[in-house]
Amino acid sequence: MIRELAATLLESTALVVLVYYLFVNGSYLLVHFAALFELRDEMREDDWGPLFSPFDSPFLPGVAIVVPAYDEAPVIVESVQSMLDTNYPDVEVVVVNDGSTDDTLERLVEAFDLVAVDATVPIDTPSEPVHAVYRSTDALSLTVVDKDNGGRADALNAGIWLTDQPLFCAVDADSIIDRDGLLAVVQPFLNHPEETVATGGTIGVANGCTVEDGQMTTVGLPNRLLPRLQVSEYLRAFYSGRLGLDRLQGLLLISGAFGVFRTEVVRQVGGYDTDNVTEDFELVMRLHQRLTAWDRDYRVEFVPGPVVWTEVPGDREALRRQRTRWYRGLLATLRQYRPMVGRRRYGPLGWFVLPAFVLAEAVGPLVEGFGYVVVLVGFALGLVDPRFTLAYFAVTAGVGLVLSWGGVYSEVWSYRRYEHPRQVLELLWLGVLENFGYRQWKTYVAWRGLFEYLRGVESWGEMTRSGFDD
Repeated sequence: MIRELAATLLESTALVVLVYYLFVNGSYLLVHFAALFELRDEMREDDWGPLFSPFDSPFLPGVAIVVPAYDEAPVIVESVQSMLDTNYPDVEVVVVNDGSTDDTLERLVEAFDLVAVDATVPIDTPSEPVHAVYRSTDALSLTVVDKDNGGRADALNAGIWLTDQPLFCAVDADSIIDRDGLLAVVQPFLNHPEETVATGGTIGVANGCTVEDGQMTTVGLPNRLLPRLQVSEYLRAFYSGRLGLDRLQGLLLISGAFGVFRTEVVRQVGGYDTDNVTEDFELVMRLHQRLTAWDRDYRVEFVPGPVVWTEVPGDREALRRQRTRWYRGLLATLRQYRPMVGRRRYGPLGWFVLPAFVLAEAVGPLVEGFGYVVVLVGFALGLVDPRFTLAYFAVTAGVGLVLSWGGVYSEVWSYRRYEHPRQVLELLWLGVLENFGYRQWKTYVAWRGLFEYLRGVESWGEMTRSGFDD
């Protein structure tokens, strides 16, 4: 009798988890279909192109590329060179050396002939003290700020308060910008100059690619399995995620590795939050909240064409630290802005995107991981029908496969950066492979992130750079 009750309880619990999973992933599929329509429109606009040369526009705003750098010696010179080579007429590169303990600053001084200059640091700059400001005698558009360590958000604030450019582009120091990337991601500011406050571009995985003189010359897949699986993730996140949310007018996240913001607006809302480990997510949420409260018409947009290539973690422990940090930051930000969830005042962002985001991104991995445990325990004890066990894993893997292949399809249909048929086949195979071990491991990481959040863990987590050829 007790065994029958236990079996019924386990199967009922697993069924509830499965229904929840299907409900949540129904929202994922909706966002994916919205992304396809948005990508279609983007491709049509790209085919027509502008009727004028963007460089001839008198309204083209100046942009400061702000680069926080902490112990980035292996990649900093190539990364900065790629930013200096950006195809944009009015750009300033501001590298903020955030108290590096390696020779990041020394490599910059040697590579770009930096000399110290007198510069006034605004008294209201929300960052740790600035020790020195350097200018390059070779690249006149390069400025390097040396300051005490305060974290990524703190370094970004120093750069934002030290530039006079109307726009700034936040880029990680381990990144390579497409030569025309900045021009494309600034385009919404020309199309809607009064309303646009922020735009974001696509992030690509640089591991396995070839970089020469600061430019991506060959796009390849990483040599190691873990970074390869992240390629599939990134395609899904940007082509099925950000693009779909942009279509639904509910973009709530611009990647910290590639985002352009109106400088004065970010200053008005107080800059980046130095107490949040996912400061990029928190900033966009604060912009939505404050600008809505100020009754200001505004736009936050995603542009799929431009790409910043970034190095992703190559070992499991580094990836675990990164993802637990992301999850802790997600929970903290959603908790901070919970009054926005379900509120029609915030438009589609409030009444659809945020509730779906909470269910899918915050609760979804926890429920999925719990389901794996329930089903496996029930199967091991002979309390759950083996057919149900197979059905559970088939559904979770099947929906994940549809979304992953959707991201690959969008890449092949649109920009074809992975142009060789073998690469496309490998990406399709990775969409299958990630459902056997990797996906389940990520649910464990989410649970670990939850426990760290409840314990008040606030560490950033170190990522060792190995360069772009991994």
